[in-house]
Amino acid sequence: MILSPALLSALLLAAAPAPAAGPADTRSDRARFEACVQLTDSDPAAAEHNAADWARNGGGIAAAQCLGIARTAAGNWKGAIDAFSTAATLAGQTHAGTAGNLWASAGDAALAGGDAVQARALLTTALGSPDLVGQMKGEAYLDRARAEVAAADLVAARGDMDEAVAMVPDDPMAWLLSATLARRMKDLPRAITDIGQAQTRSPADADILVEAGNIAAAGGDTAGARKNWSHVLATAAPDSDATREARAKLMDTGGIPASATAVGR
Repeated sequence: MILSPALLSALLLAAAPAPAAGPADTRSDRARFEACVQLTDSDPAAAEHNAADWARNGGGIAAAQCLGIARTAAGNWKGAIDAFSTAATLAGQTHAGTAGNLWASAGDAALAGGDAVQARALLTTALGSPDLVGQMKGEAYLDRARAEVAAADLVAARGDMDEAVAMVPDDPMAWLLSATLARRMKDLPRAITDIGQAQTRSPADADILVEAGNIAAAGGDTAGARKNWSHVLATAAPDSDATREARAKLMDTGGIPASATAVGR
């Protein structure tokens, strides 16, 4: 999955290094990093300016990392890739123990920017780092699978998706993406099983309901498909992508039922 700027910031803050304080700053670099990340929520441009100045003055890993977060918040994907790659390289050189997470962040930025080839390469580098473990490693497998889908390598994507759901079995989005991939590969039994796992973990999620409808439709269950899509219209925000997709699917299969009234209408 592509991390939102806010979620990416939170994950990177949790995994951030704690370098020594710089001579020009009376606060610790850890505190300066936290302040930089917090600023990205309200003023990404100011955060980028501060982080770039810090990086030019010996800020090291923390400064480059915050620069990547600020550029992510601003949607500057190429700049984010450059900053995270710099931070990852520095982390590898200094054995800071965060290189894998930072390479994964660079890969996320490439994926968000639509460069599946670069995303796959960066995420492969991340997965080769011994310090990438646990949930972050599972999410990296998930994102590399997404890059492989974008590159039309569904077989490789299936292998990485299987690694992801094994490592982050409580993540409903991992099961959703696995189900979607199975449907695209014409493996309906697997799609049905995996969307069921996703619904067990997040039964009201609109994206999961849309895909449950897609899978039902692929299996010839039009009534079941329409039930799921109608539920999206009745519960999700009217301007969401899930609502728009569900509405289009309902129109294609007989129109929108009177009972399917979106939230806020």
